[in-house]
Amino acid sequence: MPLSRRSLLKSASLSLLGLTILPPFLARAAEALPSGRRKVLVTLFLRGGADGLSLVPPVGDPGYFRLRPNLALGAPGSGEDAALRLDDTFGLHPGLAPLMPWWSNGALAAVHAVGLPQPVRSHFDAQDFVESGTPGLKSTRDGYLNRALASLPEQPSASAFRAVALQPTLPRALAGDAPALALESLEGFRLGAPGRAAPVSFDSLYAAAVDEALRTTGVETSSALSLVADKRLADQPPSHGATYPRSPLGRRLQDLARLIHADVGLQLAATEASGWDTHILQGRERGPFAQRVKDLGESLAAFATDLGPRLEEVLVVVFTEFGRTAHENGNRGTDHGTGGAVLVLGGKVRGGRVHGPWKGLSEPYLLDGRDVPSLTDIRTVLAEALVTHCGLATPEAVFPGLGARPALLGLLGG
Repeated sequence: MPLSRRSLLKSASLSLLGLTILPPFLARAAEALPSGRRKVLVTLFLRGGADGLSLVPPVGDPGYFRLRPNLALGAPGSGEDAALRLDDTFGLHPGLAPLMPWWSNGALAAVHAVGLPQPVRSHFDAQDFVESGTPGLKSTRDGYLNRALASLPEQPSASAFRAVALQPTLPRALAGDAPALALESLEGFRLGAPGRAAPVSFDSLYAAAVDEALRTTGVETSSALSLVADKRLADQPPSHGATYPRSPLGRRLQDLARLIHADVGLQLAATEASGWDTHILQGRERGPFAQRVKDLGESLAAFATDLGPRLEEVLVVVFTEFGRTAHENGNRGTDHGTGGAVLVLGGKVRGGRVHGPWKGLSEPYLLDGRDVPSLTDIRTVLAEALVTHCGLATPEAVFPGLGARPALLGLLGG
């Protein structure tokens, strides 16, 4: 019987099945994927509610030091705990120092006071609303990135790597009817190496996907597996002298760079970094928060270095589900807040500036006397990325309720 790419396997992620060996006939299902460069959007979700007032601290605002006597970073040039200067109001956490060259050359920007239109202080609900793209509506079945796949301009030929999540499971944002692939790493995804166990049958492979959601996501996995093996993607070294940290985030971004260099048809990519819920002993330039920021800065800088001139085709949006309280708590940490910070990195970014409205940290401007308000809807940032960078005609189908012509921030140039 002739093999059909669409009939071989419908699953959300082979990584969920824990399988690295596949039947030989899967490798014959597709001879090669079409190559051809296209613009790539990468979303990086900082799960846990990353503290925007520490990532991009308003060191020019006296209220910052008043509200955070133990957590505030110092003014630029004031010592080891000093923030890096961005402008007269904002600084950058010193752990993000590796990114300063891209700030200086205009490829890195920030947006402050970003969040959901209504305060949501539950991690589960806030992450769900961000990834579904329908704040306040829990019945939405699919994610905003999956809806974007159906609305973006059609490509001349399909690619199993059109939408990829570099993480153990398919994120809520990519859930839906459009094909999307999740893999924890290219190394774990490659076809079986010599000396491994004998291949399992297709029937047993398919039966292993016991969850109905895995059978109906519609991933054309055979082509992807063949390509990873044929191009030896997992073995490709970084370019331009890039050195990635040996962390989950570093490895995921390195694999994303490999896919971009290989011209596999990647268009939308998602990954994540967890551990940003800092209620206790958050720290300033040192401590658990600073360690995660350092990993973030080094991983993103390595990714941008690796891509080199191809960064012109790539846009990275780094965001979280909500910010932290403006006041530090009694445990020298911060609690669940509202408005947070977003980082935007790419060749077409209007960088070297902090975008979006900002009212400051005076008591009258704090939400409920405790939070930075959400002055910019997170959907607006993501909609601008999809419209301006990816060519989405209108964000209305992706973000219902946002409107066909939302006021964009001007994050991206031509």
